Amino acid sequence: MNYEILSKPSYSLLKLVLDSGEEVIAETGAMVFMDGVKLKTEMKGGLLGGLKRAIGGESFFVNRFIAEKNNAVLGLAPPYQGDVVAVDVSGTLYAQSGAFLAGSPNLNITSKWGGAKSFFAGEGIILLKIEGEGKAFLSSFGGIEELEVDGEIVIDTGHIVAFEDGLDFTISRSGGLKATILSGEGLVAKFKGKGKVWIQTRSVSDYIGWLSSLIPDRD
Repeated sequence: MNYEILSKPSYSLLKLVLDSGEEVIAETGAMVFMDGVKLKTEMKGGLLGGLKRAIGGESFFVNRFIAEKNNAVLGLAPPYQGDVVAVDVSGTLYAQSGAFLAGSPNLNITSKWGGAKSFFAGEGIILLKIEGEGKAFLSSFGGIEELEVDGEIVIDTGHIVAFEDGLDFTISRSGGLKATILSGEGLVAKFKGKGKVWIQTRSVSDYIGWLSSLIPDRD
C-alpha cells in the first residue's frame, strides 16, 4: 500500500492511497477523510477475538476500509496528539495498549497477559500482540523513535511503544530506593538480545502529573 505520514511528529495524520479492492483495517473512530473507499465494521475473529482486542485497549470492533477505485484516498489519525510510525511485521510484535492505529487486513491483533514484569499502560499487565505478515501503523504520545538493540539497553517504562518478539526484558527500579524516590525516575526495562524497540518522546503518566500540578487545590 502507498502511504504518507503528514504533520509529523506532534499531530500526525496517516494518508493512504489504495488500488481498487485493496483493504486496510483500522481502529474505530480513526477515519478523518476518505474518497472512493467503502467502510465495513465487523468483529474480526468473532466474539473471542473482539474480547481479546478490548482487553488490550483496542476497540471491540474493527473497521475495514475497502477501495472501490484506483487511487482511492483514506486519512486516519489517533485520538491524541503524537506521532505515527509504519512497522513491517513478520511474525510477532508487542505494543503498548491502544498503540495500533491501522494495518494490513491479514494482521491479527489480540492481547497477551504480560505477567508480573509487564510495564504497559502505566505498569499494567496487558500487552498488545500483533501477529502475521504486513504493515502495522502504530501511534503514541509524542514523537516516535526506533532504536536498534544489539546487546543491552535500558529504557524508562513510560516511554516504550513496541518491541520485537526476539528481545527479552526485565523490569527493575532505576537505582536504589533513595535514587528511585529522589531522582524522579521510576521503573526501567532492561532489554537484551538483538532487535528493535520503538520509544515515545513523552510519557502519558508524566504529562498527566504535570497537568495535575497546575490545577489549584479546592478549599
